[in-house]
Amino acid sequence: MSRLGSGDPPIDISKKKAVARLEEAQQRLLRLRLILGGQIGTKEIGPPLCCVFEGWDASGKGGAIKRLVNPLDPRHVRVSQFAAPTYDEKRHHFLWRFWPKLPGWGGMAVFDRSWYGRVLVERVEGFASKDQWSRAYNEIVEFERTLVHEGMIMVKFWMHVSEDEQLRRFEDRAGDPLRQWKLTDEDWRNREKRPAYEAAVEEMLERCDPTWAPWHVIPGNNKHYARFAVVEAVCDAIEAELHKRGIEF
Repeated sequence: MSRLGSGDPPIDISKKKAVARLEEAQQRLLRLRLILGGQIGTKEIGPPLCCVFEGWDASGKGGAIKRLVNPLDPRHVRVSQFAAPTYDEKRHHFLWRFWPKLPGWGGMAVFDRSWYGRVLVERVEGFASKDQWSRAYNEIVEFERTLVHEGMIMVKFWMHVSEDEQLRRFEDRAGDPLRQWKLTDEDWRNREKRPAYEAAVEEMLERCDPTWAPWHVIPGNNKHYARFAVVEAVCDAIEAELHKRGIEF
């Protein structure tokens, strides 16, 4: 059974109510982030927090990330974006380039794209051999297991929009002089391969969804819903970890 769904949110909510819910979640996140960083509360630094974003082109990753980090002090969070690996990065194991960007204790990192490129774009476009991307599922699960067992809070998002909604956003970008740069020929080519990408996404969600680092599939057809849903999911994950550790919040 597909985990992606239609892209429509599970509730009908007005923009006004969604914005209010986002603002409430942002204030909640700000307090939790200060607790993790040791700025308030027990003044002891908490576990590292890593938020991983994947999704369709024009699915709202950038907007969700912007709302996630907006209430935070820039010194307390680092956003890292990953594109195709460089020549030097290709000389190493595919996970190698992500290690330096991971947060340490008391830190927070947001990844715009991630190691899942191995089983998504590299799989579909043929940049990785079948042997490479097939064994990557277990490598990724063990990689995340290592990080979480060391104390990391890992929150993974797949930002999902329907094919029709994606086309509408592509056309909006194409007609906006200040956003045309966000739409490339590659985006259009990827859209033509959507069935292959859907198959890859479904397998990724099935095989890389352990209890210690589960996926959150965010229905993104309504941007306002998606934005507060992301921030609330991060808050829930932090609170669950603090509760497990007996830390008051």
